[in-house]
Amino acid sequence: MANQESASQRIAARIAEAAKRATAEAEARRAHEAKMQLPPELGGPKGPEPTRYGDWERKGIVSDF
Repeated sequence: MANQESASQRIAARIAEAAKRATAEAEARRAHEAKMQLPPELGGPKGPEPTRYGDWERKGIVSDF
């Protein structure tokens, strides 16, 4: 019984360590992405991003994809 408890404690500790590493990696990735500024789009559509809503409208003609 003591063997099983120590094994489950070791597994829980490994999971906790992996979670801490994953959280640190995600925070570093988000910080890096926040530093990267993309140039503004030239000649793009006005208003909300059309691909977000599943269709594209140009001069009154709508195409779905």
